[in-house]
Amino acid sequence: MDTATDLSELLRDAKRIAKRYKELTGRPLGVTGEVGEYEAARLLGLEFAAVRTAGYDLIRVLPGGQKQRLQVKARVLDSERSSGRVGSIDIEKEFDLVLLVMLNNDLDAFAIYEAPRDKVVAAIERPGSKSRNERHALGVQQFLALAQRIWRSPLREETQRAGS
Repeated sequence: MDTATDLSELLRDAKRIAKRYKELTGRPLGVTGEVGEYEAARLLGLEFAAVRTAGYDLIRVLPGGQKQRLQVKARVLDSERSSGRVGSIDIEKEFDLVLLVMLNNDLDAFAIYEAPRDKVVAAIERPGSKSRNERHALGVQQFLALAQRIWRSPLREETQRAGS
């Protein structure tokens, strides 16, 4: 077996265990971030940054060879209209874009959004919210207002068309 297949199987097992753990305890297992990074890398063809790289998790290599540094956040949500908060965004470190990987209750990605650094930093630094200003955490809907969807599950598209 190759490494990609091994990793895919391992993440499938981790998702299953995390789901079962939540069913039994009512608490998340704490693998959402790792699953989100893996899903974004796999679905978008991105490279992993070196382990513990400050500020970003993945790298996108553009056609001319230029590299974009991507800070990844992941949330388990019922839908793209769900509320809640995006995890703390470290604006003190270097990054170019923030990706929000939306996962369903099975920890499968159903949508990925990206927002540029300048918009994210401006939103976080806007006066008025302790959560934004001190914890650097935006609400999901606040983040989506700054971002554009760059990937959506084909299964989700089919479900929406069938329901229309």
